[in-house]
Amino acid sequence: MYNPFMFTYKTTIKLHETDAAGLLFFSQQFKLIHDAYEELLDSRGIGFAVMLKKKSYFLPIVHAEADYKKPLFVGDRLTIEVRVGHVGETSFSFVYLLLKDKKTVVGTGKTVHVTVSKKTGKGIPLPTEMRKALTKV
Repeated sequence: MYNPFMFTYKTTIKLHETDAAGLLFFSQQFKLIHDAYEELLDSRGIGFAVMLKKKSYFLPIVHAEADYKKPLFVGDRLTIEVRVGHVGETSFSFVYLLLKDKKTVVGTGKTVHVTVSKKTGKGIPLPTEMRKALTKV
């Protein structure tokens, strides 16, 4: 069972995200998932602007997966629900549910992130502020 923490990101499929048939191009699902991830971090006060300028760590994605359940077309409204999958000593994961019109599942995704020191480039324990942000309901 996933952590009950949830963040919701809403967007509309744009022409530049589609292929010649007007369908969401498969790689764009990862872009949309990442957009939701960035908004989630911003909402917790640890967005990338803050992280890159003021924090001593990075959060690279070391694994990403996605399943495409149904097509999305230009103009479709999309809601992405983000939940914490796990929080470990040096890593965490998010799971994503992509919903068309807030009810039809059109895709799922998962990203696994590790905490890396900017100074050494090596893995470090998840900072307390990050752990709190991930477990805050």
